[in-house]
Formats: sequence, C-alpha cells, structure tokens
Amino acid sequence: MDSAGRHLPWARPRHELLLLALAAVVALSPFYGPNAQDVSRLCLASALQHGHLSNDDCLSDELDKAFYGGHYYSDKAPGLSVLELPVANVVHLPPVQHIWKPDRGLWAIRVLSSGIAFLLCMFLVGRVCEGIAAATGGAAAVSFGLGTFVSSLAALNFGHVPAATLGLAAFLLAWSGRPLVAGLAAGALPLVEYQAGAIVLILLVYIGARGLRPAAVYAAGLVPGVALLAAYDTLAFGAPWHLSYRYVANGYVLAQERGFFGVGVPKLFSTYEVLSGREGLLVTSPIAGAGVVGLVLLARRHLHEALVCGAVTLFFVLLNCSYFLPYGGFSPGPRFLIPALPFLALGFAPAFARLPRLTAVLAAISVVGSTALLLVWASGGPVGRTIWGGVGPVLIGEHHTRFVENLHDNALVWLGLDRNAATIAVVTAAAASLVLALAPLARRRVPRPTVRLAGAVAAALAVVAAAAASAIAKYPYGNHDVVVPAPISAQISTTRPVSVAGDEVDFDVTVRNDLPEVMHHVGLTVELPPGLELLGLPYYERGSGCTGRSTITCNLDYLLGRMQTPVRFGVRVLPGGGTRRTVDVWGTLNGGAGRKSHVTITVGSS
Repeated sequence: MDSAGRHLPWARPRHELLLLALAAVVALSPFYGPNAQDVSRLCLASALQHGHLSNDDCLSDELDKAFYGGHYYSDKAPGLSVLELPVANVVHLPPVQHIWKPDRGLWAIRVLSSGIAFLLCMFLVGRVCEGIAAATGGAAAVSFGLGTFVSSLAALNFGHVPAATLGLAAFLLAWSGRPLVAGLAAGALPLVEYQAGAIVLILLVYIGARGLRPAAVYAAGLVPGVALLAAYDTLAFGAPWHLSYRYVANGYVLAQERGFFGVGVPKLFSTYEVLSGREGLLVTSPIAGAGVVGLVLLARRHLHEALVCGAVTLFFVLLNCSYFLPYGGFSPGPRFLIPALPFLALGFAPAFARLPRLTAVLAAISVVGSTALLLVWASGGPVGRTIWGGVGPVLIGEHHTRFVENLHDNALVWLGLDRNAATIAVVTAAAASLVLALAPLARRRVPRPTVRLAGAVAAALAVVAAAAASAIAKYPYGNHDVVVPAPISAQISTTRPVSVAGDEVDFDVTVRNDLPEVMHHVGLTVELPPGLELLGLPYYERGSGCTGRSTITCNLDYLLGRMQTPVRFGVRVLPGGGTRRTVDVWGTLNGGAGRKSHVTITVGSS
C-alpha cells in the first residue's frame, strides 16, 4: 500500500453546517405513524426499564416478536432499544402497542436515535470525501443523505441507519490507524443489526493486512460488544449463540426458517426488485451507478480502502437479493442495503472530481426521486410503476394527483404550517441543499476522461437505464409486485354491477386476517379508476378511518386471529372512463401488501 492509503483523508466541506441543517429539515421532519419496528424495540426498552428482557403484555399480540421459554421477546437486536431507553423515559410514552397515530414522543425517540445517526453519517461521508477530492464533500454528503432512500428511514425506528453509521465510523477509525477504537465501534454493530456483523469480519481482514498486532488489538476491541450480545442471548434465549431470529413467532415464520433466517441464494426476482423494482436502488437513486465507477477510481490511490467499500457493498447487495422479502415489508425500498450505502458513497468523491457534470445530473435526479419517495411512501406509496410515475405529473404542474393525496404528515406543522406548506418547505430545503452542495464543483476544471473511464461510465449508465426501463415496463416480471403477500385478504362486492352515468354504486369490502394469531397495523387500500367519484367518507368499524379520494387508504388497527371487518363506500358514476370500470382492493400489514381483489362494473348508456 502506498503512503496515501495509510492516512485518513479528512477535510471540511463548504457550508457543512448549513447542509446538515437543511438535510435535517428534509429527512427528520416526516411524522410517520407507528409500526411493528417501534413496538418491538420499545417493548424491549420498557422491559429493560423494569429489569426484564421479556415483555408478554406488550408483545404477545404483536408482529415482530420471538417466543422462547413461555415468554415473548423482541425479535430485534437489542442495541437500539438500549440507545432509546433514556429518551423513552423522558417523553413518557403511553404503552407503544396502543399508539395508532403519529405521536410526538415517538417522533422524538426516533430523531434522537436514528436521526442523530443519520446526520453523523452524512457528516462522516462529507468529511472523508472532501479529503479525497477537494470541493466534492458537500455534494457527496447530500447525494448520500438526500439522494438515497436512507433519508426515508432517518426518522424511523429501524436499525439500518445506526448500523450504517457505526460501520462507517469503524472503517474510518481503522483507516486512520486506530484499531482498538475501530474494534469497539465494530463490536457494537451486531448489537444493532445482526447482519451488520459481516462488516466486522471485512474490517478484520483489512486491518490484518497491516499486520498481526493491529488485528489482535482490533479483536480485543470487539470483546465488549460481542460479550454484551452473548450475555443478552444467554439470558433471553439460553445460549450465547442463540439469536432472537431463531425464535421468531409471526406470520413469516415458515419463510424465515428456510436458509439462514430467510436468507438463501440470490434469487432472480429479488435481484430485479432490489435494483430495478418499483423502488429499486438504480431507479430511485441512479447516483449509485456513479458510486461504483467512483470506487474504481478510488482504488488508484487507496486500493485497500476501495476493496473494503466494494466488499461491503457487494455483501449487502447479495444479502438483500437472497432474502425472501427483499423490501422487508414496511419499507421505502430494499432497506437491507442501507449499511452499505455510506461505503458506496465514498466513491462519489472521485466521481464528482473526474465527471462533475454527469455525476451532478445523477445526483439531482436522485435527490428529486428520493425526496419524492420520502414524502409519500409511508402513507400509500408512489402512484405509478415507479416513484417517477407519481412525481412526474406534479413536476409538470398538476396539483390534484394521487401523489399529492398520499402526502403524509410532517412535524413542521407544529410551526403553524399546513400539510402542503410543510411539503413545500421540505422540497425547498432539499433543492437548496443540492444547489449549495454542487456550487463548489462549478469552479473545478473538468478533466478529460480516458477511454477506459469512458467505457466504465457508459457501462454504468447502461445498467441504470436498463433498470429504469425494466421498472417502468415491469419486465420480465409483469405485475408480480411482492414475493410473499401479507396474510391479510380483502374481498369486494357491489350492489350494482351494471349502471349508467349518474348512478350511485355501493361497494362492500371484507378484510380478513388469514392467520390464527393477532395482526396489528392492518390496513386496506382501495384504488378507484377514472370515471368513479367517491361519495363521502367510507364506513368502517375498526381503526382511525380512511383518507384519499381515488387511492383510498384505511387504518383498521388490528384483527384477531381469523377475524374479519367490513369497509363500505359509495361512488358516483361519471360520464367517460369507458364501459368497464374496475375497482381494486388489497389488505396491508405494516405496509406490506396482500393479494389484490377486484370487482368490475359495466356502464351502459342512459
């Protein structure tokens, strides 16, 4: 390794604090409703507060749980629950399993754990990228933070963002020649996300290349984190090698028992979903293609470090493509990739330095796509085959679209803004951060690309273009939207299968829990075709009701085993729209979709 690879490149980007503040406005202001991740982790935090590890009252009827020795436990790694415990004590949350609407205390817990980790990760990416190539740090940080779906999970109770931050911090500490502290950070990784333990091994090989002594010091640093996880597993599940996933007790237990906790060999459909599905990485964040090219460029000066970044990225891509549920249910995309994204982002610096204009275009596209996804994914998702199908009409001036209907709540309303004004503030902050970040690149001299580099860029662009085209066409997988449908079924019927323009037509929907156990966070989605106008709010018996006009989403709270509940609504038949009009419905569980059902009415002449 040359001398350049022995020292951590580190410099402060221009407008660093302002860029971080703008990113916080964008990524930390979404006010998401509660989900199974919240319940599972905060039930564990509540148990720890009272000196226990199990929490039967909190978890027995929940989705994300493990069952061992006659008691219910969280099926998550315990680290994030421990991190959230102090804040949870301060905000005095009600029992988390009874929170069904966005809650300020829950938002504070998320922001003060995962949210801080998000900003720290952006900070680290910006500092290192600025050290790698001057004037690129701000652009790289914004491309990572707001140009990937990491922004959509920044204010949520998932472990992926803290794991990404810990993994990157451990790598940078190892790069700077501090193996003991790197080991301490890396040892905490499996405490937060089990699968992030792969980074521990990759860093061991990296440090071992410098000598046996640094590797031994790094291994010593791993001991506290590994010991804490072993102690937790022993106390909760009887042995230090018994992870909570071994005792998962939910509707996906059969799928998770296959392979290694649901991970098998890479699957073709999962690969399609991860890279070019509706929220695939290359579709929403084409800047990822520039990151790959950038890592190749990075290898010229920092070979070993580029190999680490490539190995981490490749591992998590293969992991995600091998999992039975590539988007992980309630998710804005292939969320299991997130621990690898800051490693990939280190390639943004050389990409911006060698190809500033092209990389800036990809960054702008990515920030638009990822910000649009952040605005809608948790309350109905993008409308259309990709996020671009939803945001496209808005970009050309249409303001009454399904995308707009699906805009979810935002914490900026506490400042007196309404939902639309809060959305405008988020979009403005994202745009301002992008402009500020890209401005220093305008003064860079554009180097002339070599033939080899031009070929690599052309190949990366071809892959991105193919992914986007595949997502739009849904080829080769047609309308196959999910790998494992949620165990919530919905059936729809109508009183008037034949009608004329001006008629009122009523529909009955029955939503059913197909499993014998309780399912929480159950929902229903109804999609009305053009030519049918919703008349009033739908009738419901459970939950907090329905929102939307053409795409209607209903929160139905929970359903006991084999329980069903009705939803009824009426529509007005409008002129135009064809003679056959089909209404689609499907149940949801924590955002994961069940199989679709539909009914078609025939519209005759009056």
